[in-house]
Amino acid sequence: MELWQEMIRQSIHSVDQLVEKFKLKKEVAEKLDKFFQARINPYYLSLIRYPGDPIWLQCVPDEKELEDIEGPSDPLNEESMSPVPNITHRYPDRALFLVTSQCGLYCRFCTRKRKVGDSNKISMRTLESAFNYLAQHTEISDVILSGGDPLMLTDAMLEKILIRLREIKHIQVIRLGTKMPCVLPHRITPKLCNMLKKYHPIYINTHFNHPWEITEDSKRACGMLADAGCPVGNQAVLMKGVNDNPDTMKELMKGLLAMRVRPYYIYQADLTKGANHFRTPLDVGLDIMDKLRGHISGLAVPQFVIDAPGGGGKIPLLPNYVISRDEDKIILRNFKYNVYEYPDVRDESKIADKNTYLRRQKKRKRVIDEKELIANLKIPILNN
Repeated sequence: MELWQEMIRQSIHSVDQLVEKFKLKKEVAEKLDKFFQARINPYYLSLIRYPGDPIWLQCVPDEKELEDIEGPSDPLNEESMSPVPNITHRYPDRALFLVTSQCGLYCRFCTRKRKVGDSNKISMRTLESAFNYLAQHTEISDVILSGGDPLMLTDAMLEKILIRLREIKHIQVIRLGTKMPCVLPHRITPKLCNMLKKYHPIYINTHFNHPWEITEDSKRACGMLADAGCPVGNQAVLMKGVNDNPDTMKELMKGLLAMRVRPYYIYQADLTKGANHFRTPLDVGLDIMDKLRGHISGLAVPQFVIDAPGGGGKIPLLPNYVISRDEDKIILRNFKYNVYEYPDVRDESKIADKNTYLRRQKKRKRVIDEKELIANLKIPILNN
């Protein structure tokens, strides 16, 4: 058994452990366990500095979750966009491929808690229908392995999946959506990296939310993936009490870039059952973006997006940099709030089209005016 697997076995997960370690009331712990189980591995547990800190909030069950059990369980409408088990096909050329129900840590803000931890909901037995769907849909060129966390699979099982995907010629890019570099970096081993090298291009999307998650272990893990030729991007979730201020996000984004992880997205927290206490006003995210752009390297500035409720996909949001605009110019402000005028270039074809349109409108109005005049004078129109 590998070290990371042993650490999974040593995770805090039972009601009695929650009561003993985190001083939860037993009846509350039992309700929380029924709602969404806990899993806190020893590594991530070691990052907690004090009760209620940003690491604690992400992994320790909270009674607040029980006050929100009427929220949507499938906020992104993934089920209706699942043509076969294990596949979500929302975008034209991309598909999400769920390959396991297990994670190295069960995040309390998980948007897929309706499935995660339940092998009946994300089953290995239904992978064949997923492979068949991907093979039949030639428009799909990009497949994202998710779950659960695909790096909860053994190297051998993950390689079997990669081999099958590489047999489908129209699939160009494979992405692994994994939180392991952050929550259990011991999973990133030389053996894993050597295996991944054989199936490039492989991209890694990982998930750091707070600077305290950047440790020597996580730096090592991300460096190994980068050295293996896997570009690593980060998808953070904006959460109240965790990272909802510009200074924390600046430190996180700069720290990520320093260990060769490209900030990719900051998500506005989804409308997820049991997790709405993490949500922040939209202005909080926009203010953070305003304090990032121009203040740190552009390489470290992610996109701030809402994953639209009901399955509308990711929609980017930006602070308002445009003050005004007309046909000749645009008035802008920069990160220091200085105002600049930029002359626009007229599209001559549009101007010509506009002039033609105006001439036709004038001619049409002239004809209408003449008819109205004739009607008012009661002059008969003679037909020849």
